[in-house]
Amino acid sequence: MKGLYSGLAGNIAGVLPASAIFVGVYEPTKQILLKSLPENLSALAHLTAGAVGGAASSIVRVPTEVVKQRMQTRQFASAPDAVRLIVSKEGFKGLYAGYGSFLLRDLPFDAIQFCIYEQMRLGYKLAAKRDLNDGENAMLGAFAGAVTGAITTPLDVIKTRLMVQGSAKQYRGVLHCIGTIAREEGTSALFKGMGPRVLWIGIGGSIFFGVLEKTKQLLSQKKPVDLKHE
Repeated sequence: MKGLYSGLAGNIAGVLPASAIFVGVYEPTKQILLKSLPENLSALAHLTAGAVGGAASSIVRVPTEVVKQRMQTRQFASAPDAVRLIVSKEGFKGLYAGYGSFLLRDLPFDAIQFCIYEQMRLGYKLAAKRDLNDGENAMLGAFAGAVTGAITTPLDVIKTRLMVQGSAKQYRGVLHCIGTIAREEGTSALFKGMGPRVLWIGIGGSIFFGVLEKTKQLLSQKKPVDLKHE
């Protein structure tokens, strides 16, 4: 069973600060854009804020993803060993292998996922004429994650191939990777793993957005109380 959780420790160590950076950049950027743009362009604000947040957090997310995937393919036994050996064999830039393909996948992913979620949430609130409860936020998060996961599967396949190739350099870049996969395995190979990806991102989206909205709600309730005490 432990094989199903390969790279868990390294992933957690990177995901926590990366998520903090993302939310810390996304929320202020979203608010600034929503105030600056006309109301009918709120989707553009959400798209842009998602991409900006993704770009900021990629500084941490990319090395985390490289280490996690190398461990999952059994190239290394532990996260510290992975970091040490990658740097010694490939240099510091080895931790950022596939950086371009990561941005190619994650910037559209973050932009689309958050745009779908925020727009659906706005529409739901207008229709229901009330704030959403925890279950409804989680449901919308699951839907946004699942749809975005399906759309971006080819980008994920390319990113994964480039990140796990190591020093072998089977692929010279994004375009060469796409061409090689299409030529040797067929275009259907670009959609490998779509089912599991949709499932786990859907579940992850429900948890992430459910926790995010609950945390924002609790903090907004706590803030006036704190001000009274100060």
